[in-house]
Amino acid sequence: MSNNADFKPKILAFLCNWCSYTGADLAGTSRIKYKPNVRAIRVMCSGRIEPTFVLRAFLKGADGVLVCGCHPGDCHYHEGNYKCLRRYHLLQKYIQQMGIEPSRLKLEWISASEGKQFADLVNSFTETISELGPCMIKETMEVLT
Repeated sequence: MSNNADFKPKILAFLCNWCSYTGADLAGTSRIKYKPNVRAIRVMCSGRIEPTFVLRAFLKGADGVLVCGCHPGDCHYHEGNYKCLRRYHLLQKYIQQMGIEPSRLKLEWISASEGKQFADLVNSFTETISELGPCMIKETMEVLT
């Protein structure tokens, strides 16, 4: 639990171009309010998200990483989201071994029509990260180097 009342989590979101990014755009154009802590990076497919992208985000100071893709069976590239899911499970184990709480990494399926679900996801994930407090892996790695 974070003792710092001024803590504003930095969350990086990798969003697939065809569904999740469009869902986030729908949330914005529909004027659905959600917390401003998320910075979106649009990728063509969630299957394109390399594990190093997630690890680098944490090492560069992200407090949480959100990965969003098309619902299983709806991937524009047929199997990209299944590839993403396999990598996500491996990353969960790896970040835990690095000393990062697994709840700092979240995978969700958001379609282009789910703007409200995207906003709700951002709000709940921001709350989760706020309760955890700052991710200290960046400082830990700086001490080791």
